[in-house]
Amino acid sequence: MSQAIVTTALSKVYREGKIEVTALASIDVALMEGEVVGLFGPSGSGKTTLLSILGCILRPTSGSLGIYGHETSILSEKDLPDIRRRFISFIFQGFNLFPALTAYENVILGLKMKGITGSDATQRATRIMAEVGLADRMKFLPRDLSGGQRQRVAVARALAADSPIILADEPTGNLDHSNGRKVMELLREMASSQQRCVIVATHDNRIEDLFDRVLYMEDGSILREKRG
Repeated sequence: MSQAIVTTALSKVYREGKIEVTALASIDVALMEGEVVGLFGPSGSGKTTLLSILGCILRPTSGSLGIYGHETSILSEKDLPDIRRRFISFIFQGFNLFPALTAYENVILGLKMKGITGSDATQRATRIMAEVGLADRMKFLPRDLSGGQRQRVAVARALAADSPIILADEPTGNLDHSNGRKVMELLREMASSQQRCVIVATHDNRIEDLFDRVLYMEDGSILREKRG
């Protein structure tokens, strides 16, 4: 497996006047192609901050972040969207679907935002909707889908762009146990078959067994690691 993401002494400190709050404290980690990694920890442990920095949404205060050999700390703000477009897709707890668009149109819109249009977008969207088990729901609006189906649309939108890195923030948080496991099993299958790197920030201990590695976080640090 090749390294998708490498961090060295990655830190994030928020300052307000003389007060400093350390959100991340010197994170060293290598995340590989083909593996599914869980970030576990209580609220305020740094999971979402780390995920946001890995996704080039936030800048670290110090340290380095390499994404497929691109050292992001030396890139300007105008260069970061290109890194996200080329390498990263996101899955959110709240689905973030447009209510006036069908499931298929939501996936197509996600592709357009990645610069993928025309027949390529149409073929990708149709293929991935079938792969996530929604071939018969493509024309449905989000309000006509179950919670599990809406989350699978969000997963399809992330997968359709063929981004090598998938970042998911509490993707099972709004789902029951059965649907949550189905979503994670789908992500695990895609990571293995397509050599994608999937990183999931979650509180959901019910899915812990589905990760190749679990990183337990507290107070901005990785306390320990467990391999599946």
